[in-house]
Amino acid sequence: MQKTFYTDNFDWDDDMMKLAAPQAFFKQALVPPQNDFKIGMKLEAQDPRNFTSVCIATIVGLQGPRLRLRLDGGDDKNDFWRLVDSSDIKAVGYCEKHDGMLQPPLGFRMNASSWPMFLLRTLSGAEMAPAKFFKKEPPTPKNNMFKIGMKIEAVDRKNPHLICPATIGSVKDTTLFISFDGWRGAFDYHCEYDSRDIFPVGWCSLTGHPLQMPGHKGQPKMRRASSSSGSNNNNNIERSLSVSPASTPTLIPPPVSPARSTGKPEPDTSTQPPLPLVTVYVNGSCNSGPYINSHKKALPPRIGIGPIDKVYKCVLQMFIDCAVQQKRVFSLLKQETGGSIQTTATYDGHTHIGHFRAPESLHLFWNMVEKLCVDLQCCGNLLTAKPLQSSCPKCSKQDMLLEPPSISLPVGGASSNSSSTKGTKRRWSSESGHHLERESNKLKIHRKITTEPASSTTSLIPETRLEPKPEPKHRSTDPTQWSIDDVTQYVSEVDPALARFSEHFKKHEIDGKALFLLNSEMMMKYMGLKLGPAVKLSNLVEKLRAKKL
Repeated sequence: MQKTFYTDNFDWDDDMMKLAAPQAFFKQALVPPQNDFKIGMKLEAQDPRNFTSVCIATIVGLQGPRLRLRLDGGDDKNDFWRLVDSSDIKAVGYCEKHDGMLQPPLGFRMNASSWPMFLLRTLSGAEMAPAKFFKKEPPTPKNNMFKIGMKIEAVDRKNPHLICPATIGSVKDTTLFISFDGWRGAFDYHCEYDSRDIFPVGWCSLTGHPLQMPGHKGQPKMRRASSSSGSNNNNNIERSLSVSPASTPTLIPPPVSPARSTGKPEPDTSTQPPLPLVTVYVNGSCNSGPYINSHKKALPPRIGIGPIDKVYKCVLQMFIDCAVQQKRVFSLLKQETGGSIQTTATYDGHTHIGHFRAPESLHLFWNMVEKLCVDLQCCGNLLTAKPLQSSCPKCSKQDMLLEPPSISLPVGGASSNSSSTKGTKRRWSSESGHHLERESNKLKIHRKITTEPASSTTSLIPETRLEPKPEPKHRSTDPTQWSIDDVTQYVSEVDPALARFSEHFKKHEIDGKALFLLNSEMMMKYMGLKLGPAVKLSNLVEKLRAKKL
């Protein structure tokens, strides 16, 4: 895995945060997607130098939700980065499934006629990235809402492993001009407003991706210098070392931190223990209360895994972004002067900054999350440590439909027929949830009694008996002893997508011993399989051989 060591990371101050472009302006997920990929996995990707070609690529680096990719058959000089929710990357087999054809990358180092065999070799026995690791690309904003002077975080396209503080320099139709803070114009660029290379302020902090320090105009761009510039440095400029397993180390000297140049002491974090990690599951079927519009922006299925302060910030921002009225939700959230967590809300034509206390322990984190749900009148099970496996007992929509109009729920301990409950917004609590569950169960029992069919002796409908399923046949632990049926059953169980080729195995009488002799070329030549299924089946055979050895 790519390791990066940084001496300084940039943090936005309050004045800059006021200029931050709102989250809704970007083509980025409300909650940054989780990166489940691993180094060495293979996938399909568009060739960045030839967008009409889809190639096989290998993951050679990871950084937050970003992947560093290298096209198989190319070299390490043309590596590129993609987000895990990019539409440019797909699981191996996607191209063939959609009647496409994998192509060699631009600058393929071998003869073009050798491409098919090269493809077979590079995929045989390789680890394919599972389809579930690929995230759906976020929607494109309807129009360009950016304004000159807004602050963002942007990829340095000349050094694409870096993300830096930047400012919108100009806006024309659908095009933006990105100007990097503190640096001369050599690294600035134009891009479309829906570019995946630009992010809202705070994205790097939320995802754990390093955010580079701004430069100082008039100074040389030593931060982006090559390894040759890292020999002798008489100015004691601090350095960052970026190490990749596929490339030589590159010395990247960032400028001196503004905090150091002004003499401001930096906090000593050497003895501070790391904050615990947490995952919050968002149960979208639960009632989100009167202030949150879950249909305005789809609530994410989960937030995390991440440090408790980052996840809590994401929860706060989620509620603000999905609010019916951001101003109202912003006023309901309890802010604290000097709080280390900052969020943004846009209303009355301005971007407003909120300061919130960060949780210091896992126990305090869940207490603060619970209080958020109470303040916003959400169901207490909207945010949980584990996903709900069935309908929520507090606010099941089915139970609410069964609730008769005459049942009134007690609020704050008042009697159910108290007039004080009229016109009062209901708060979801464990007591009211249990009350609703009890009343709903009574209704279910009543419906069951009134709708129960006559006994079997008087019913005109014959009783249907479910035949017990036959016990599955156990295969031998030695694959070479498998029958033809054992082979087809194994292939179907391991990869259901390959079940449709079971007839090929029966037709060609492929038992366990024959299976061990198969390779991709034989499957394509004699069994008529396409490249994708042949590679997948060959990979299964390789795994069986490894287990037997």
